[in-house]
Amino acid sequence: MTLQIRPAADTRYDAVSLGEVMLRLDPGEGRIRTARQFRAWEGGGEYNVARGLRRAFGLRTAVVTALADNEVGRLVEDLVLQGGVDTSYIRWVPYDGIGRGVRNGLNFTERGFGVRGAVGVSDRGLTAASQMAPGDVDWDHLFGELGVRWLHTGGIYAALSESTAEVVVEAVTAAKRHGTVVSYDLNYRPSLWKAIGGQARAQEVNREIAGLVDVMIGNEEDFTASLGFAVEGVDEHISAIEVASFAAMIDRVAAAYPNFQVIATTLRTVRSATVNDWGALAWSRESGLVQATHRPGLEILDRVGGGDSFASGLVYGLLEGEPLATAVEYGAAHGALAMTTPGDTTMASKAEVLKLAGGGGARVDR
Repeated sequence: MTLQIRPAADTRYDAVSLGEVMLRLDPGEGRIRTARQFRAWEGGGEYNVARGLRRAFGLRTAVVTALADNEVGRLVEDLVLQGGVDTSYIRWVPYDGIGRGVRNGLNFTERGFGVRGAVGVSDRGLTAASQMAPGDVDWDHLFGELGVRWLHTGGIYAALSESTAEVVVEAVTAAKRHGTVVSYDLNYRPSLWKAIGGQARAQEVNREIAGLVDVMIGNEEDFTASLGFAVEGVDEHISAIEVASFAAMIDRVAAAYPNFQVIATTLRTVRSATVNDWGALAWSRESGLVQATHRPGLEILDRVGGGDSFASGLVYGLLEGEPLATAVEYGAAHGALAMTTPGDTTMASKAEVLKLAGGGGARVDR
């Protein structure tokens, strides 16, 4: 591997995530439209990776974000603290009592079951994180004086506003200046882009950021919608044909972005909301294409955050200096385990991830 990762002894943090953290309100087995009570979680595409690295793998992580300073914001902070992620880089924005100028993001999420798919309803207009702007964070202090081995951010945060895209560029530029590895999950969400230029704007923003990224993560929709690389000839099953199609796409992506050291993608075929085929591929210039153990018919309790847990398992393996083939197994195993529990964030342990990645099953541990 050609990733040049700073030694842990020289840094305050193993990994830092930049992104919005929302309050997830979960009706459990029911529907949002008929719920009378909700379970509260925290979650966010970029944040979930930092939390996974802390809770499942025991690494030192922090999140860079902003929250409105009210009781909802403090609830989100309390949930982040329970996850063990450093909150020192949360920017607290004064609240006006109503939310005319700044708010905290809410995300109502149904898990889905069988033929009823998962549903997400976000309420995130005017959020504090979406109003962050260049100059709000002293990146040279964070990456230079304190030291960070790895920065993770993504396309969800970049889509929130014109200024958040600029913040991502500012952050990844500073990270590169100080020798911090940058990973980026494209995480294309049509609902975030449709009012601000759609796919064309998504590609404009993500192509600029992509030129500064070391490890690019996404699925087939992400690479097509966010960067314009279509996957051709994909079969409805994760088959040899589909793997070959992804391999061809990855070759095109790698040629277009020679700065990419690693490209990784999850492979998911949705049989129903509760049964998915699940796998992953990764590529590096040294290793070529490697494929994780394919898990057909994987039973799903809550699919939200599965891709983020894949990312954190992959990042953990790379931070540990493991071969890419091992890192992608960690990612696929962690994602599979995370989808067996409710909420956006992982409840898996490192021992469980390593056991599953090594071929262990679901027999009772006594």
